Amino acid sequence: MQSNTPPKKPPNRKRPIQKIVRFSPDEWNFIQEKVELAGMDNYSEYIREMAIKGYVIEIDHTAVKELTREVGYISRSINQIAKRINTTHTVYKEDLDEIKELMEKVWRGQRSILLSQL
Repeated sequence: MQSNTPPKKPPNRKRPIQKIVRFSPDEWNFIQEKVELAGMDNYSEYIREMAIKGYVIEIDHTAVKELTREVGYISRSINQIAKRINTTHTVYKEDLDEIKELMEKVWRGQRSILLSQL
């Protein structure tokens, strides 16, 4: 059986391309909050603005992982020094100098990471 109604013409729209995007409930709640904070009431407008003008920050965690590894090494060294002090009941200048040097490595690593983010 054929219909007598002519086929629908696509509307003459400024933006004729439509894409369907799926969100989890948490993602959608987050987007709703962002739309409200932006003072917008049109989700399409907000998502379009973010897709075109927004940006994604990609962080290289290599330096942070390296600093974390270094801090673990420093922690073990300080624990060894503390054990020696507790055993001998003597604080050696060399131990204090080593702790200062190890802490300086931490500060240098931290500064390096912070400066690389500028």
